[in-house]
Amino acid sequence: MCPDIACGRLSDDMLSRNFADAHPGLTAEQAGLEADRCFYCFDAPCIEACPTDIDIPRFIKAIASKNIAGAAKTILQSNILGGSCARVCPTEILCEQKCVHTAIETHKPVRIGALQRFATDWQMAQATHPFTRATPSGRRVAIIGAGPAGLACAHRLARHGHDVTILDRHAKMGGLNEYGVAAYKLADDFAQKEIDFLLSIGGIGFQGGAILGETLSLATLRQDFDAVFLAIGLGGVRALGLEHECIDGVQDAVAFIEALRSHPLSTSAVGRRVVVIGGGNTAIDAAVQAKRLGAEEVTLVYRRGEATMSATSVEREWAQTNGVTLRLWAAPLRLETENGALSGVRFRRTDPEILPANTPAEFTLEADMVLKAIGQIFVPDPIAQDQILIENGRIVVDAQGRTTLHNVYAGGDCTAGDDLTVAAVRDGREAAEAIHADLSNPGERVN
Repeated sequence: MCPDIACGRLSDDMLSRNFADAHPGLTAEQAGLEADRCFYCFDAPCIEACPTDIDIPRFIKAIASKNIAGAAKTILQSNILGGSCARVCPTEILCEQKCVHTAIETHKPVRIGALQRFATDWQMAQATHPFTRATPSGRRVAIIGAGPAGLACAHRLARHGHDVTILDRHAKMGGLNEYGVAAYKLADDFAQKEIDFLLSIGGIGFQGGAILGETLSLATLRQDFDAVFLAIGLGGVRALGLEHECIDGVQDAVAFIEALRSHPLSTSAVGRRVVVIGGGNTAIDAAVQAKRLGAEEVTLVYRRGEATMSATSVEREWAQTNGVTLRLWAAPLRLETENGALSGVRFRRTDPEILPANTPAEFTLEADMVLKAIGQIFVPDPIAQDQILIENGRIVVDAQGRTTLHNVYAGGDCTAGDDLTVAAVRDGREAAEAIHADLSNPGERVN
């Protein structure tokens, strides 16, 4: 007996509408009006809150002056993936949270993310690239991982004139932007359009189907290239540790999202009653997409309260707006089965003090699909034979992304820090500058 999981619960037309751009961009008139709200603060707190240090008042003032090219160049100089970051980054807890407008009567920050998207979208629509490549240096750098950190590193190295080869296990570049983010956030194949724009600088090659530890080794890469940048992300997912976890209908939310992003929506299967376990953005993306695929009931269950959820309040509200039910203070006890098939999840209430008297300590949610989103973990196996220091489950690097192994650098989710796209871009950019400096002055670095 199989769970009630099926494709085509909705018509192609409905699926197309459900997965269209969730938040369409600003018009030129809207962007102008929004830009005029900015105070162009000196020592602007919004800049300090941006991991990539974009000069936000400068680019907004350029938009207000109708200098869109200048605005885009200011953004992309700091963040070459400014278009995707404008769409997926939690600006509500970064730059917009620090906007001084939040402290005055309106309590409504300037829509920095929307303005960033307006400027970068304009630039991508042009036939030109805002930066030029330096004279070829003759140096070759390998980048393992084609996600935001790897792409940002590649572009900055190419600007410096180095030849870059990106290697990734997937057939397409993009990493989480291509395979791990809700389709309606990066609609209309935006991730690939942004990559095409990034690659137009020249000097960057790509090899798919390349798996570190299987089809290639770090030792060989170090022999063949002048430097190596590891942007290998978090390759593992945490398990629930429950019996029947491998039963049909139980899967990782990451795998669910990747399958959805890799196949036509009409061929993407979803349960009728879906339970998502977790409290981060991956859990939210999985839950909302399950609902938009046609699931009748979607419940997101988190073991603590809203205050400790890594998903922001905006993401939580988005899930509820899309018909997802949030159940807090509950931890999974066991996966229920009936005639060998998944039938539900038994939960234990984790904070009985906040519950009314006589409330049962346990409850069951019926389910034919369970999506696990309780966190990803770094898998060190591909570099276990190399002399790279790993602490607390992440690669150890210095402030510029250097590892403990000579001419090997790392950044993004595989290193300690915030698991945000914009933080990964910063890591890639900073590592590229360190690689360029070390290759230009090889005698100055001592390992």
